[in-house]
This record gives sequence, C-alpha cells and structure tokens, in this order.
Amino acid sequence: MADQDVLMPAVTPHLVVEGAAEAIEFYKAAFGAVEAERVPAEDGSGRLMHAAVTINGGLVMLMDDFPEYGDGNGSSPRALGGSPVVIHLYLPDVDATWQRAVDAGATVAMPLEDQFWGDRYGQLTDPFGHTWSLATPKAVDTAE
Repeated sequence: MADQDVLMPAVTPHLVVEGAAEAIEFYKAAFGAVEAERVPAEDGSGRLMHAAVTINGGLVMLMDDFPEYGDGNGSSPRALGGSPVVIHLYLPDVDATWQRAVDAGATVAMPLEDQFWGDRYGQLTDPFGHTWSLATPKAVDTAE
C-alpha cells in the first residue's frame, strides 16, 4: 500500500466486481470494512482500477470489471454467472455482523445456525455476487 499502513499478507483475496465504489460502501456497512486505498481508472469512466479495504483485520483488494482487458469477457461473478469461491469471516459476534450484512443488502445463501462442528455458521451473497461465510465458535458439548 502506498502509505504502508496496511501490510500485505501472504494470501490476499482480490475481488472483481461491477461497481467497486459501491462494493466498498457495502463492505463498510455490512462488515465494518475500513478503506485503505482507492485508485481510479485513467479512462475517466469512474471505475476503480484498484482498491483495498480491511475487514476483520484482513486485507481485501478489489477492482471494477474491465472486460476490455479480457478479450471482451468480464470476470466478475455477475459476468460469469456466479463464483465458486467462498470468503470466510471468523467473528466474535456473528449474529450482529450477519444482521448488518442482511440490512445492507446481502441475501441469505445458507441460514445462520449452530452447526454440528461447533460453529454458529451461515453464508451470504453480497449484492455483487460474492459469497461470504460467517462464523463464531460455539462451545461444543463433549459429554456423552
């Protein structure tokens, strides 16, 4: 990052979306994202060539879809008809974050429920087509 406020982790998701500026605002409202950087495209289109936010202590990079650089083919989930990738957030209070995300416009892909493996877990799809799993560890009863 230009100001070195955010260190680049070894693995960083880099999301392609249609409407990167709007996605940043959604991630702020839904997940408490903090914007780290925004670089507009030089073509005057208003699209973002690069942006970065931190979510739950992790860096997420994102950019607008630029089909003109992919032989006219877009690479956002909307252009591809979905995404096989799920981005996971392990949270101290999954219920509060879940409700913020739904209120901000996420749709439920898998209801938030206590799971057999010991997490309270569910999946949401953001308005840009990316799937997010959210979880909080729950106490596991090991008594027989």
